Amino acid sequence: MPGTQLVNRLQDLHYRVHVPGSAEDLVAGAPNLRPMVIFMELGMQRDNICALIARLRRDPLTAHIPIVAFASEAALPIKTAAEEAGATAVVADAAVLAHLPQLLEQVLRVE
Repeated sequence: MPGTQLVNRLQDLHYRVHVPGSAEDLVAGAPNLRPMVIFMELGMQRDNICALIARLRRDPLTAHIPIVAFASEAALPIKTAAEEAGATAVVADAAVLAHLPQLLEQVLRVE
């Protein structure tokens, strides 16, 4: 799924969106940006992305931020690794767009 579609959909829902240059930039900038939610595409660098998710979870400044990891249906076997790394939700990329409001409600729910 092109990231542009997700960015446009979030903006349509009136969310402020920041797109970092790389996943590493996201992890480095998250403590200062203080996002409500982080979306991470597992894609081709899934092992690296899982390590970055784990880094976000270990940092006390970012440990509380919901992380939605998404991948194509073919790449969903990585789901367990992403969940073990600390992703709040792991979904198929098509489901992200189709169910974005519900997904946001679920991961942003305060209990």
